[in-house]
Amino acid sequence: MNRRMRWVGLLAVFVALVPFRSPAPLVYTPGEGWTYEPVGAEGKWRRTRAKDQLEVAQAAFEQGDYGTAIKAARHLVRQWPLSDYAPEAQYLLGRCYEAKRYDEKAFKEYQKVLEKYPRSAKVNEVLQRQYAIAMRFLQGQWFKLWGYIPMFPSMERTATMFENIVKTGPYSEVAPHAQLRVGAAREKQRHYTDAVKAYETAADRYFDRSEIAADAIYRAGMAWHKQARTAEYDQSAAGHAIAQLTDFVTLFPNDPRVPEAQKIITALKSEQARGYFATARFYEKRKKWNGALVYYNEVVLADPTSPLAEEARKRIEQLKQRRDTAG
Repeated sequence: MNRRMRWVGLLAVFVALVPFRSPAPLVYTPGEGWTYEPVGAEGKWRRTRAKDQLEVAQAAFEQGDYGTAIKAARHLVRQWPLSDYAPEAQYLLGRCYEAKRYDEKAFKEYQKVLEKYPRSAKVNEVLQRQYAIAMRFLQGQWFKLWGYIPMFPSMERTATMFENIVKTGPYSEVAPHAQLRVGAAREKQRHYTDAVKAYETAADRYFDRSEIAADAIYRAGMAWHKQARTAEYDQSAAGHAIAQLTDFVTLFPNDPRVPEAQKIITALKSEQARGYFATARFYEKRKKWNGALVYYNEVVLADPTSPLAEEARKRIEQLKQRRDTAG
């Protein structure tokens, strides 16, 4: 009991010592939360009309007073959410956070423009700004814990940003590029099959834009190529890479990347042939003639003009004779 009374007494002394007005009070407004209000300036950024409120927010933004601009714009959005000035205020929130280099917060505020005010005149500019933000994260910018503390880059969250851009503005100018960047983010994660899906979606959805379709098919082939190099015992990824890059060369013969694609196709076919030849030799040593014949034939199909294919043809003839003699 005495211990409790001591705590109550200490609390009473603390309350008595705290001044009634602090030099930098925090003011709570229902629906808006806590805001910092310097002494003598409490509420001076508030207006009784949405138009006047927007003017305050815009003036503060232009002067670089982003804190006041955020408070004024947020007050407008919450007090007059259906007014003609609300979309501009919501957009201004994104601009403020972007200017303060809180890119993830800015992206979310811009997203609210697209979701709440899809007919806003700022939609295209918002999408372009979101794309620029997502590109910064794709290039390695760190995400921030609670929006403030730099922690780490995240290709998962970056891919989600690009996916949101495509979802909310599928027919916008930036949407095809955003879809391609979903694949790029997945590649950085080394999730190559997911990257291929993203590229194939871009090729299918934007087939009428040749530069996008060409880039998508080429990138899909290259993603399969990377997968083939990481899957030492899996020939299927190499086969997919050859198929995608062959489509690219066939459909876009004038693309400057065609020579590089052809070199990769040749190298992949040679690698495939070596893999098939090694498998055929494995079966042959164990006197599994039929299995050996299957894989020697694959060598010929994969790289028909190579020295390895010529050797495979000889082995095929020898195995057929041996099999027939044994039979």
